[in-house]
Amino acid sequence: MKVLVTGVGGQLGHDVVNELSRRGHEGVGSDIASVYQGIQDGSPVTRAEYYCLDITDAERVFQVVEEVKPDAVMHCAAWTAVDAAEEEENRDTVWQVNAKGTENISLACKKRDIPLLYLSTDYVFDGQGEEPWKPDCQDYRPLNVYGQTKLEGEKAVSHLLDKYFIVRIAWVFGKNGKNFIKTMLQVAKTHDQLTVVDDQIGTPTYTFDLARLLVDMMETERYGYYHVTNEGGYISWYDFTKEIFRQAVAMGRTEYDESHVTVRPVTTQEYGLSKAVRPFNSRLDKSKLVEQGFTPLPTWQDALGRYLREIEF
Repeated sequence: MKVLVTGVGGQLGHDVVNELSRRGHEGVGSDIASVYQGIQDGSPVTRAEYYCLDITDAERVFQVVEEVKPDAVMHCAAWTAVDAAEEEENRDTVWQVNAKGTENISLACKKRDIPLLYLSTDYVFDGQGEEPWKPDCQDYRPLNVYGQTKLEGEKAVSHLLDKYFIVRIAWVFGKNGKNFIKTMLQVAKTHDQLTVVDDQIGTPTYTFDLARLLVDMMETERYGYYHVTNEGGYISWYDFTKEIFRQAVAMGRTEYDESHVTVRPVTTQEYGLSKAVRPFNSRLDKSKLVEQGFTPLPTWQDALGRYLREIEF
């Protein structure tokens, strides 16, 4: 199977291309950069062709898809800077990337009659209550520009195509790019006390594990909406931070011990630094995965341990 992967310069796209290669598929990477330099530690994408692709340029999207002639597209490219998306000067760009860009990809897939896997987010919901969001729930009420534009991307995919996967994820971390874990480990080096919100609840998602499941999906025709995070239960960002430091200490990194850095829980209102409204309830119901015959991801605790052993901190 030959698969075009957009957003290969990001946390997920890189892992997806490598997972395709491990399975014996042909992964073709694309991103907006003219030349792809590989993951931040210098390692290249495994055996992958690379195309410079601005997904907001419809003509270029059709050109690349026609040239590559993929059997499927995995659309990982997106504007994901949630707070920056709220700034007036960025809003049109965010819309062009997440909504129009996804429409361009969908139209190109429709022309070739090939399936599309689109990565979306729990931010399409309003994040209220405590019940986990079900993948086929259509009670869409995004709270911010990022969520609104990702929802428009979902609509483009579902309205234009019959063969699609819409996969909502949350709290993503991977080797390639910035994420919450890297931020906490870095900030703890210069601060002896951290404040972390404890009223936003969800589950982390490791891109290495996620990539495996996404390729599992692309090897089937079990199309539809899915929710994917690691297993291991629902937690707050405060809980996550405590476990990050606990595992770091267990690895011999005593500078993350409570005697050196303490973590204090605060409410979202007390924290008050975000420009974008954040959902309190990012719980995602993943039961459909098992119902459709897919293997769930390992626990987030296990994923965190593997991730910490992979990165330099």
